[in-house]
Amino acid sequence: MNGIPVCGPEGPIRATAAPPESPPAVRAVLFDFSGTLFQIATYAGRIRAALERPVDDGAMDRLLDGLEAGLSDPEVIEAQRARDVSAKAHRHAFTTWYASVPELAPVADVLYGQLQAPEQWVPYADTGSTLAQLTCGGVALGVVSDVGWDLRATFAHHGLDRYFSSWVHSFEHHTEKPDPLLFQHACRELGVDPAETLMVGDNPAKDGGAVGAGLRSYILPAGAAPGHIRGLDAVLRLTGLAGP
Repeated sequence: MNGIPVCGPEGPIRATAAPPESPPAVRAVLFDFSGTLFQIATYAGRIRAALERPVDDGAMDRLLDGLEAGLSDPEVIEAQRARDVSAKAHRHAFTTWYASVPELAPVADVLYGQLQAPEQWVPYADTGSTLAQLTCGGVALGVVSDVGWDLRATFAHHGLDRYFSSWVHSFEHHTEKPDPLLFQHACRELGVDPAETLMVGDNPAKDGGAVGAGLRSYILPAGAAPGHIRGLDAVLRLTGLAGP
């Protein structure tokens, strides 16, 4: 016997000799960026700004339909592969998608510039308060994001950069989540063990992959609108800073 219980479909066949130890307290939280702490301004508003002319609702619906259809375009799909491993690949992926709509092709670079503009990003309504409570509670914070540019200017624009001590951008490491390298690098920068660290994001495959690096993970539900409550109070409960 190697000490690991044999499990059936429902769990261990034999009871363990002693209950499992409680997991260590959470000393650090790593956050994803887009869809977790921030959401970008609406595509409709960005498109109108990029085209620099009025676009009625019917025309806008056709443009948005074009972007949706573009997600299935083979060229666009191919451009998304390894999108976040370099700044060049990231730009190519997004501009290829924008340009899949003929009317948006001339402004594809403008739309990409918006993506990098701090003022285009909106923190969720509970982002600031959650970060403040975690910091006051002595929890170290880091960002681990699949992205093609440095996010610190965006956080600084909204007065939120002061809460973070580690910034791990995928393009700077030439790899993407769920590569353990990214999570482990953040833990080293924060001086915490992975077992003491919680990764929070919105992508089960990428952010949930932190478990493979020895972290715990919490995945937020999809569908939150820009500027609304994101449900980040759950992070406070998981760190013991709020009641159940």
